[in-house]
Amino acid sequence: MKDNHCINGETCPINQVDSEQNHPCVKPECSIKQAHKMIDGKWKLPIICTLGDQTMRFNELKREIVGITSMMLTSSLKELEECGIVHRESYHEVPPKVEYSLTDGGLSLTPILFDLGHWGHKLNTTKEKVNE
Repeated sequence: MKDNHCINGETCPINQVDSEQNHPCVKPECSIKQAHKMIDGKWKLPIICTLGDQTMRFNELKREIVGITSMMLTSSLKELEECGIVHRESYHEVPPKVEYSLTDGGLSLTPILFDLGHWGHKLNTTKEKVNE
């Protein structure tokens, strides 16, 4: 039997079943699923966390995010820009200058990511204590 409760004991919205026995997050309009799709991928969260509240140029980001290729950084930044999380400012000068920063929507995501990281750490610590 599937447990339909969140960690805090409340009924989890992901596991609630409607009268047709359809999980809400199987539906394309699920807001959790839509939000996850915006930040899904290996490099999007490191980009968001690296940008934080600062403005950075492409090569600065590339140096800070260990292991990312130019191609992956370019495509991830483009997807984050399309989602409204990252702002790209292009200056018409020689040589070309492009800066990236988080939009207000992207900045509003950072405390959520911090809380998610805290939750993951707490859960992992609890799990380690149980396994001792």
